[in-house]
Amino acid sequence: MYLKKKTYVKNWEHTTPEMRHEIIVKKNGVLHPGIKPERISNIVEDIGYWRKANAIHQWFVDNVQNGVDECQESYVDPEKIKELLEICKKVKENHSLAEELLPTQNGFFFGSTKYDDWYFKDIDNTIEILESTLNEKEGDFYYHSSW
Repeated sequence: MYLKKKTYVKNWEHTTPEMRHEIIVKKNGVLHPGIKPERISNIVEDIGYWRKANAIHQWFVDNVQNGVDECQESYVDPEKIKELLEICKKVKENHSLAEELLPTQNGFFFGSTKYDDWYFKDIDNTIEILESTLNEKEGDFYYHSSW
């Protein structure tokens, strides 16, 4: 389960000098022979990673992916990131709200459905990821899972 940030960096002929990006990709200290910087459109960064955090995954499916869970990449509006962050903070503050606000889910490779130490470690990890994400200055966010 990944949260990614994509930043558009394409340099078009009409791109003004102050808006241009310098893109350099090196391998072993020399320009990478198989990558042409002028063809790069987006830089993609992995900014969040979860493993078997089924409650977090289901939240993204329900609130970002319109209930469709096909391991697709889906745009995540920053307001949705704030919404999930607030839910996680409430659950962290009051563990009894976990089942109501961020329930676990059964499923293929989903891990435990208990509200145990692992569940609350996922909550802490999610808070850390989302707070960091909201501090990002540019780019668009995408959620993607793979089973």
